[in-house]
Amino acid sequence: MTQYFRPIPMQERLRPANSRWIARGWCWFDRAVRISRGGGRELVGMGDIPADVLKRICAPRAPIAGLSFDTPRIMGILNVTPDSFSDGGKFIAPDAALKHARDMVADGADILDIGGESTRPGADIVPVDVEISRTAPVISAICAELKTPVSIDTRKADVARAAITAGASLINDVAAFTYDPSLAELAASTDTSVCLMHAQGVPKTMQDAPDYADVLLDVYDFLEERIQVAITAGIPRTSIMIDPGIGFGKLPEHNLAILRNISLFHALGCPILLGASRKTFIGDITGANSAEDRTFGSVSVAQMAIAQGVQILRVHDIRATKQALAMHMAVTKAE
Repeated sequence: MTQYFRPIPMQERLRPANSRWIARGWCWFDRAVRISRGGGRELVGMGDIPADVLKRICAPRAPIAGLSFDTPRIMGILNVTPDSFSDGGKFIAPDAALKHARDMVADGADILDIGGESTRPGADIVPVDVEISRTAPVISAICAELKTPVSIDTRKADVARAAITAGASLINDVAAFTYDPSLAELAASTDTSVCLMHAQGVPKTMQDAPDYADVLLDVYDFLEERIQVAITAGIPRTSIMIDPGIGFGKLPEHNLAILRNISLFHALGCPILLGASRKTFIGDITGANSAEDRTFGSVSVAQMAIAQGVQILRVHDIRATKQALAMHMAVTKAE
């Protein structure tokens, strides 16, 4: 029976002698939860964690897109689309997009994620040429003016190719190469880093009836398999980050289960990206019906994720998140 090991992250200032740093970051652990399918959960010590799993949990994460992960990083969301769930249409004009990019960098964004196709629940597929026309000119303008790295949020190789030519240094694929397998070959041939995200189903219908045997372990197994696909294609593990895909084919209880246990994904040996900003489940829990009213809930989720060692947060509200994380890290900084 396959067993999974979730390190229990701590940020206490004094550490036991047998503790280890998670990914050489800001959280340490000296025990883990051993998880088996069927609901088995057991607290275990360091000696019970297999050597290969322990190595992946503790290994320092190599820089990706020029970003080190010795401190939490913020990815600013820039949707150049007419129909994104939170800010659809606000930044589709190139001048508006560039101004918003400047503002996000000034507020503290470490990387900007540019998307030309909405992947909100119910969204339709955007033709490749339309997606390129929305994203490539904006990326080119941003890279010509700002030093901040840029990510292309796309499922399509042709869109990513145009974005890389324009200056993008990361491919953020919500389909983890299942929509367009040639995207893996492109990333490998251009030495471009990737983020592989879990989604159940496609955006058009993914929220109709999400179903899992065990959402946490199902997502873990999917990401482990997609990492191997990427490695086989020629992408080194050190160029891969992973995203459990909050809200992508998941009910509120699925999202909460992942957030409670997100430190499990450190055992994959890749930086963890979390994109929960302003999502519907926050409104379901808090009663904030408007996406723009979910800033406080989004920042709360971000802080909880950082307390579990998540390395990068994909957010709309840069300034609020930056302030919250700065305070969190100052208070919890280990000796």
